[in-house]
Parts: sequence; C-alpha cells; structure tokens
Amino acid sequence: MSQQPDLKRLKPYGDHFEDGGVQLSFTLPVPYSDEAKEAARLYAEKMGLDRVQVSSMEKMGEKFCFFVVYGFSKLTIDFEKVVVPKIEIPKLTHKEIEELAEKKLGRRVVVIGGTTGSDAHTVGIDAILSIKGLAGDKGLESYSSFEVHNLRAQVDNKVLVEKATQLKAEAILVSQLVTQQDQHLTNLKELLKLLKQAKSDALRIVGGPRMTHKIAKEIGFDAGFGAGTRPSEVASFIVHELMRRKHGSPKKGHHLSPSGEAPKDRLEGGSAGASSKKGRSLFGWIGGGRKDS
Repeated sequence: MSQQPDLKRLKPYGDHFEDGGVQLSFTLPVPYSDEAKEAARLYAEKMGLDRVQVSSMEKMGEKFCFFVVYGFSKLTIDFEKVVVPKIEIPKLTHKEIEELAEKKLGRRVVVIGGTTGSDAHTVGIDAILSIKGLAGDKGLESYSSFEVHNLRAQVDNKVLVEKATQLKAEAILVSQLVTQQDQHLTNLKELLKLLKQAKSDALRIVGGPRMTHKIAKEIGFDAGFGAGTRPSEVASFIVHELMRRKHGSPKKGHHLSPSGEAPKDRLEGGSAGASSKKGRSLFGWIGGGRKDS
C-alpha cells in the first residue's frame, strides 16, 4: 500500500517519505575556497537544517561563489489551512465568449495593453493580445467583441494612460516579466497612481510569471494572471467583470454561459491545472516555461 501524506503535518519528500529533505541554492560574496564551502554549510545549519551537505560550489568571478545545498528540516505545514485567492471564471469557448459579450454588453470592448517601464519582453503580451494567440487558443484580436490596441514593449506609464484615456479603454492589460528588486511592483504602483489621476475606471489587469491574483489585488489591480494563463481566460474575465459592473454582482461561482446556465466546466485564473491541453502559455506571461498537464 502506498504511503499517504499527513496533510495537517506536511513535510518535504527527499530520500524517503516525509524525511523533510530540501535543496537550496544561494550565492555568498566570498572567493572560492574551502572556507567558503564550510561557510555555506554553517549558514544552512543556522537556517535550521540538519545533516547539511554542500553538493556543489561554483566560482562566480573572483569574489563570489554559488552553492547548492541539501539538508533536512523538522518543520511541517498544515496543508488544509493553505488558502490561495484565485479568479473564478467559467471555462468558455471562443464562440461562447463572443455570444455572451454580444448579448450582455452589446458593444465592442476597447482593450489596450503593453509591457511597461524598461521591460522589453513582448512574447507574453503578444500571446494574449495578438490574433495568433498560442497553442490554438486565439488572442483577443481574433474576437469581434474586442477592439485591441497592443503598444508592445517598454511603454512609458504616462503614454499608456494617455492612450487609454484617448481610446476610452475599458480594460488595460499590463505584462511584467522583469522583477529584480521588485521593480515591477514599483512600476505597477506608479501606473495605478496615474490612472487614479486620470480618473480612469478601466479594468486593471496584470500578468507575469511571478504574478499572482493575491499580489495584484494587494497592489490595487482587478486581477492578476500568472503562469499558465491562456487568452480565452483573460477574455472571459473581461467580459464577466464588465457584465458584473453593468448588471450587478452574481453569486460567487455563478457566472453564466450564453445559454443562461452556469457552465459545468470552469477554471481558475493563474492555476497551472486550468487546462488539459499541452503547450500552455503564460500571461507574461511566457517567461515561466512550458506547462504540460
């Protein structure tokens, strides 16, 4: 009989079931030496790990060393208490989204998007907005219910806000891939400040391989999409959120399909298991690599 984990006292699986084995990697600003290796081992011990082994030490220039360390932790976590805020949206087809937008909104929705700040990556925002989409899931340009304006990369926040105001955009999509020193958060907060000054009530959506719905909401965005997002998920969210604003809030989890019935199959934005198809994209949306279910 296979062993079953104790979800209330969950531990990592290293060499043996629930032995608490973990792997860490980090850099120390010291030259390559035996002392550097011992320092890495002692550092891991101070983190609370037992039976620490430095399996790899690599020289990085003259004054830095990179380490891969193994050890064992006694810590556990109650998996049953883990809560992750997610976007609950129905899994609709391209045709169903089009029909729903026509029936409930009755207009083309102006959508504007781009990669802002110094970030030069466009593959993610293009996968969501461009007509080709990704892996058979067509981008928002393929929907007759959307008027899409893709500003591509390194878009100044002021330019994005000015263009969104000029076009009377109802949804603003921002992709952020570069996250060193949390510069993406600084950039996003600056964008929100400018949108507030412009008195824009457009939907504010952000995506990226290190973005979550929780982080997005904490910053002040309406939604955050991470690794695994497909164009149809973003399209469905836009239509349903605009419906909610226009007609009022439906009960949680009771979004309607074009037929007026709650769809049996639904997905959660940002969830890596949202689709059974291979070749999934990211909303930033690509940077996290391929996700095969």
